[in-house]
Amino acid sequence: MSAPPQVALSGLARALVQHGRILEAEALACTSPSANPNDFLLELIKRGLMSAGDLARFAGQTFGSPIMDLAAYDVGHLPVDAIDRKLMIKHQVVALGRRGNRLTLALADPSNLRILDEIRFQTGLAVDPVVVEAPKLVALVDQLSESASTTLKELTGEEFDMDLLGQESGVETPQQDETASDVEDAPVVRFIQKLLIDAINEGASDIHFEPYEKYYRIRFRTDGILREIAQPPLVLKEKIAARIKVISRLDISEKRIPQDGRMKLVLSKNKAIDFRVSTLPTLYGEKIVMRILDPSSAMLGVDALGYEPEQRAALMEAIGRPYGMILVTGPTGSGKTVSLYTCLNILNKPGVNISTAEDPAEINLPGVNQVNVNEKAGLTFSFALRAFLRQDPDVIMVGEIRDLDTAEISVKAAQTGHLVLSTLHTNDAPSTLERLKNMGVAPFNIASSVIMITAQRLARRLCTCKQPVDIPIEALLSAGFTHEDLDGSWQPYGPKGCERCKGSGYKGRLGIYQVMPISEEIARIIMTNGNSMDIAAQAQREGVRDLRQSGLLKVKQGVTSLTEVLACTNE
Repeated sequence: MSAPPQVALSGLARALVQHGRILEAEALACTSPSANPNDFLLELIKRGLMSAGDLARFAGQTFGSPIMDLAAYDVGHLPVDAIDRKLMIKHQVVALGRRGNRLTLALADPSNLRILDEIRFQTGLAVDPVVVEAPKLVALVDQLSESASTTLKELTGEEFDMDLLGQESGVETPQQDETASDVEDAPVVRFIQKLLIDAINEGASDIHFEPYEKYYRIRFRTDGILREIAQPPLVLKEKIAARIKVISRLDISEKRIPQDGRMKLVLSKNKAIDFRVSTLPTLYGEKIVMRILDPSSAMLGVDALGYEPEQRAALMEAIGRPYGMILVTGPTGSGKTVSLYTCLNILNKPGVNISTAEDPAEINLPGVNQVNVNEKAGLTFSFALRAFLRQDPDVIMVGEIRDLDTAEISVKAAQTGHLVLSTLHTNDAPSTLERLKNMGVAPFNIASSVIMITAQRLARRLCTCKQPVDIPIEALLSAGFTHEDLDGSWQPYGPKGCERCKGSGYKGRLGIYQVMPISEEIARIIMTNGNSMDIAAQAQREGVRDLRQSGLLKVKQGVTSLTEVLACTNE
């Protein structure tokens, strides 16, 4: 049998090898037959062979193209119509400006002359290439391709991939088909599609459809805050509910009990958003909540979550251990799922067998065996865990430890050579250990299995329009700052409000963490039946910041306000 043909390196890949920046074997490993021209660069960055900035600088210097930072451009003023949208997505390029017959084109790989020739031919303009960082370019192309100006016609029909995952879809009856045909109302379809696109563009996490006696309202939850978006005519409530149930594959004729479903909206070849749909019968109709599940949130990497350097180092050390239990705690909506998925994404390698039990699985991770818990069918967390242990796992993720049975199996798995990740609903890291003890887990088993606990909250991030604020020293001291902190080397900021943040003064959210490795001394306190206050005091002595201290550090860094930190770390 003849050997497979060797892939020939060309362009930027060949230049990187020739200049000794990467090895030829590494370049070949990162090369794929994918049509996406940026996949090679993204794979280099993902494997840690080069940073995005170093790659852009090398490409610009080697091929004689200027380097630009996309953050300096206002997306709203880009000449998006200068090149065909399909070409923009296909070649992963963005037009930055046009002057006369010259077009400034952002791309990540200036060695790809075929792209430049095609753009030149299609536009009839002279093309001036500029080099930008590949991840930023991919994000901008996605943002432009899914903007609200995208015609609704392009998002109908096949672009809706309706996928009901882990749910028992009812058998479609003639009555259901009849009802479905009634809701194919074009204005309602367009209205719902526009709502979904607007919610994605605004970064909303949930969409609420709420019927009341005399009005019907729709709200988005953005950065943790609910905001009213529209009040459609009350007569449309049935059609809107029915249309959402159709695309989520729910039983349209059933309006007496809650239902759960799922749907997928395909925005482009490389971008799809999942929606988890929940219906609830109320006095005046069905309330529907759609949770927006963006798989890219799990791909951001641990750096984007907001850990301080020493916290990040402690977390990476813990997930690099071959066995033990890592617990993530916090209230609902504090970002626990994204933190767990980020850790799983780091661990997700060809040589690692990962299994998860979730209720339900929110983000699809290729390469990870995800199981939806189904209490009605008897598939509980503990039952799934027992099955996992017969499947030769390396890493196990349990959506939540709710009972003693699940806790004990998780502890035993952690003690027998498996890395176990899970969540608990507790206020902070020290109280998590006490919660396990109260569940009935023996102190020795807790001390010998748990290797790290991370408590977290989500605080709103100040928008770029932030403004300095004067806060009395007494208020700063009362919040938890020390006299040493108030040395005049930093300035607190507060919200102002602009068009970008829609007047709220906040845009996006950031994590506030308490990362507590279980040291020998903390393990000794657990085994001698110490309480959470004893553990917290020892953690402080070991330099572990509590949630309030981590939040105050974010205030010193100017990324959030003191008001926001006090609200989300209110003890």
